[in-house]
Amino acid sequence: MKSKILIAGLIALGAMSVSAPTMAQNIEIGPNGVRLVQPETEIRRDRDRDRRPDRREISEREAIRIARGEGLRDVDRVRRTDRAYRISGSDRRGRDIQVVVDRRRGDVISVR
Repeated sequence: MKSKILIAGLIALGAMSVSAPTMAQNIEIGPNGVRLVQPETEIRRDRDRDRRPDRREISEREAIRIARGEGLRDVDRVRRTDRAYRISGSDRRGRDIQVVVDRRRGDVISVR
């Protein structure tokens, strides 16, 4: 009788040890709510962490929009340098103005 219980217990223990790793999941709480994450995706995410982020630049149209926010009315010329856009034109009073906008972040560097 004891040997049957012992054998049944060993079989149950063996079955649980095999099924435990397959049920392993992580819970991630983020801006999209609560979701279950498989362990493999987490390992993949850690591997990608060392990569540099994408260096997105602002477009010429976005640079012109930023320059208009600084007082530029009519655009005469847009020059693209290594690090900035130089937008030349005139303001609402007809005076010449030049706005320099950073290409990566979109910050205004100078207004002349």
